[in-house]
Amino acid sequence: MTNGVLPSQALRRLIAQGAIAADPAVLDDQLQPASLDLRLGTVAYRVRASFLSGKGRTVQDRLEEFTMHKVNLTEGAVLEKNCVYVIPLAERLALPPSVTAVANAKSSSGRLDLLTRTITDGGTEFDRIPEGYTGPLYAEVCPRSFSVLVRAGQRLNQIRFRSGQAVLTDAELTALHTADPLVSGEAVISEGLGFSVDLRPAKGTLVGYRAKPHTGVVDLDRIGHYPAADFWEELHATDGRIILDPGAFYILVSREAVTIPPDYAAEMAPYLAMVGEFRVHYAGFFDPGFGHATAGGTGSRGVLEVRCHEAPFVLEHGQVVGRLVYERMSERPETLYGLGISSNYQGQGLKLAKQFKVG
Repeated sequence: MTNGVLPSQALRRLIAQGAIAADPAVLDDQLQPASLDLRLGTVAYRVRASFLSGKGRTVQDRLEEFTMHKVNLTEGAVLEKNCVYVIPLAERLALPPSVTAVANAKSSSGRLDLLTRTITDGGTEFDRIPEGYTGPLYAEVCPRSFSVLVRAGQRLNQIRFRSGQAVLTDAELTALHTADPLVSGEAVISEGLGFSVDLRPAKGTLVGYRAKPHTGVVDLDRIGHYPAADFWEELHATDGRIILDPGAFYILVSREAVTIPPDYAAEMAPYLAMVGEFRVHYAGFFDPGFGHATAGGTGSRGVLEVRCHEAPFVLEHGQVVGRLVYERMSERPETLYGLGISSNYQGQGLKLAKQFKVG
């Protein structure tokens, strides 16, 4: 197997081999160009606290310690804001020795401030699955800004598989950018491709949104249903800066338009904590073809999910807030992001989760 991130056709082979299994069976539309959507099972366990199973322990062992009550998701149920739930997923793994996996929240989950992480039996890290792992998968879900109505079968997180070393070095990334520009403007390359925040929009003064603290429930199946003003406060800036409030959640946008060439994938990584009292990114997979001309794109901005920590912090236009870590694909995907598949965020700018309507 060639080293790199495994594309959709390779995932089909893993499914055929039984390395990826599910009940009910994996659906074709779960397969993305470089990842697989994961589905919620039929029950959620309300637990006292977030946890990792730990070496030699199973998630079921820990659920027996921490479960407060069970919630049936078959007909839909509300997950309450600031509560922690563990939900068995429909998918399970029996990975070959050479294959590892990493999970992440889907874009709409991140934009809802819906903290979603994957845990496994014997796991000592969130969202990281070691080579050869055999066992079930679970989603830990904690709604941070809004209570949400969820149902069995919905997809809050996704998983990406890789064989061997796939991350590009700075030298390789520089060469790739020279041959096929990855970002509009100057490229800041240091352990990935740096990107900055846009607080001087080309038109108007709207630079982002801040989640309102007391809102109704968001039904995840209702697309384009909720007036944005009921859940979000608009943020305007006239001097290229905003002050982040401790504990508040923001949707902002990158200054740069980025592209992911067809033979590569990327993951958004948080920037060094020393640059400020905030965290950027909860959802971080960028598929091959994102913003790229071969998939009908002309560069797409990165939406930034920002949470401020202990102290108010001044965020200024052009400040570097994150980086994209590029990886090579083991082979080019059969289908690219935005080309022949449902891709909600191709060509995006500042954009809320798909459940909301603006204006």
